[in-house]
Amino acid sequence: MVDLLGQYHKIQPEIDKAIHDVVVSSAYINGPDVKHFAREMEEYLDVKHVIPCANGTDALQIAMMALNFKPGDEVITASFTYVATAEVIALLQLKPVLVDVNPDTFTIDCDAIERAITPKTVAIVPVHLFGQCANMQRVMEIANTHNLYVIEDTAQAIGADYTLSTGITLKAGTIGTIGTTSFFPSKNLGCMGDGGAIFTQNDALAERIRMIANHGQSVQYHHDEIGVNSRLDTLQAAILRVKLRHLDEYCKARQDAAAYYDQAFGNHSKLKIPARMPNSSHVFHQYTLVLNGVSRTALREFLDSKGIPSMIYYPVPLHMQKAYTDPRYKKGDFPVTEALCGHVISLPMHTELTHEDLAYITSGVLEFVNRQ
Repeated sequence: MVDLLGQYHKIQPEIDKAIHDVVVSSAYINGPDVKHFAREMEEYLDVKHVIPCANGTDALQIAMMALNFKPGDEVITASFTYVATAEVIALLQLKPVLVDVNPDTFTIDCDAIERAITPKTVAIVPVHLFGQCANMQRVMEIANTHNLYVIEDTAQAIGADYTLSTGITLKAGTIGTIGTTSFFPSKNLGCMGDGGAIFTQNDALAERIRMIANHGQSVQYHHDEIGVNSRLDTLQAAILRVKLRHLDEYCKARQDAAAYYDQAFGNHSKLKIPARMPNSSHVFHQYTLVLNGVSRTALREFLDSKGIPSMIYYPVPLHMQKAYTDPRYKKGDFPVTEALCGHVISLPMHTELTHEDLAYITSGVLEFVNRQ
């Protein structure tokens, strides 16, 4: 699904030098590369503050801690997403309020957001799923109307652009109150271990986020509140500095691969290609098809026999997960999410796909589907 070794080989001298320089300096924790990466990320995103942290899940948790939510407060997010989005809500004793998604873009349904708002609602967490932004114009309008915070889960869409109705274009993660991301190795901007970051334009909020991520201290050994220990280590920051310089070309490579897939599958009645939001670019963390009248299990077995990997993101919606059992939700409440969980399949998507790779993958998919 991802060729991290091939990606490394293309930039090996840059990566090796970055790692070597950190080892020589021995500044493994909070070394200069961490600060340099934060500044370079701020410039790339055109955001005032980037606060690196240990991983994307921590980023979401710290963001919610910084906004001072109280147990029982309600946070709205989509049921069709990775568990981390709802996990941190529950961990903080907040109440995850799950809603359905759009059948075309797979992102949160804004009409469903409005129906889910109660006096206890404090925030919306739109997930920029698979590489493009949710309908942030509408999300922000809803949030402003109801005085809600917006925390963008940008783990799959770093580098994507979103154009507001004013004509202003902003980077994913810089539109809401706070943006969060993950640098898990398979992400579009991935390190060689775990890593994450939090973005905000708000000076006071940034100061609070930094303090929470550092044991609740702004001055060493003086702890103003309960925090966590969540750091991006220097080696990962050094690697990310190198990869950040290549992020736009990585996004372009993924978009080119997606265009090849589109051309192969776009007119097939049994394959629905990913829709594109008119005002969001798509950076294709995943390329996900929706199958119509095709056995997904049999297709995956066939592709596997030909050495073609595939994945299902996500086979079980959050509202049907044992850990998130809630009397408010039952099977059938989120028809779009449940249908997607039963019919989506993701194909290899990464920066190193060649035309030969893509031809082999697409011919394999079509060979099976055309027999159905």
